[in-house]
Amino acid sequence: MDSNVQSRPSVFSGVEMGVGTWSWGDRLVWGFGRSYQREDLREAFIFCVNSGLTFFDTAEVYGQGLSESLLGEFAAEREQPIRIATKFMPYPWRLRRQDLLRALQRSLRRLRRERVDLYQIHWPLPPVRIEVWMEGLIEAVQRGLALAVGVSNYNYDQMMRAYEVLTRHGIPLVSNQVEYHLLNRSVERNGILRACQELGITLIAYSPLAMGALTGKYTPENPPSGFRGRRYNRQYLRRIQPLLQALRDIGYARGGRTPAQVALNWLICKGALPIPGVKNRAQAEQNLGALGWRLSEEEVAQLDETSARVARFE
Repeated sequence: MDSNVQSRPSVFSGVEMGVGTWSWGDRLVWGFGRSYQREDLREAFIFCVNSGLTFFDTAEVYGQGLSESLLGEFAAEREQPIRIATKFMPYPWRLRRQDLLRALQRSLRRLRRERVDLYQIHWPLPPVRIEVWMEGLIEAVQRGLALAVGVSNYNYDQMMRAYEVLTRHGIPLVSNQVEYHLLNRSVERNGILRACQELGITLIAYSPLAMGALTGKYTPENPPSGFRGRRYNRQYLRRIQPLLQALRDIGYARGGRTPAQVALNWLICKGALPIPGVKNRAQAEQNLGALGWRLSEEEVAQLDETSARVARFE
């Protein structure tokens, strides 16, 4: 690794799993305000922080800024320190790195913070080149608005372009946040996971439970509704039943772990940092049960083989 890169920040120190806040304030996909309310989120937040889950990932587009505002509100009510990651969306009308800095300052106001622990580019969207946004991230670090920087949804080539620009300025690329779970293991085949491991980049796994499909809650007779139901429909849920059964069997042998806990532990064993979402305290409690133990190599191999047979890899 380039000797000019500074020592890596402590944003991930001691962190095995984070908390995703996509659903906080999101009505379209997750139904905020119907099946769960602000108080449900507050209770989930308090439980997470009290249990040691203190890394929260949000974005300016989640709930059109409401996710950041709720997280900032809840954090301001507690004395415990937390670590916050948020993201910049490179809309096509955002053309200059100053647009990134202005967006970051708005995020900080919603979060009620002077700086964010991790600032990420949400998607590698055109027309602006990756290099321009990296220059914006560099300035954010230099101005003390972000302690560390990362990317999200970047493929291997895009991630390496980002890494090279940051490295030349002595700033590490600390993370690439991508979809990764037992039903989507593309990062194992396209070089991203290996490159992250070799370069010391943390792979943050979003949607680690495949939007609920890996929890065992949904069945071919009871699929999820809306957007999630279109992605994980009855036919698909029928096909993945052998994988869900494997998760149940391993969980039973592990003293009654749930399929979700086993699926999250599998990601940790793969070297990823999962950020499952929470809409209430019960979900937060279940996620916490993924920590404090490890699947054996044989169990990981069993899940690998079963998922390879049934999943529709993207």
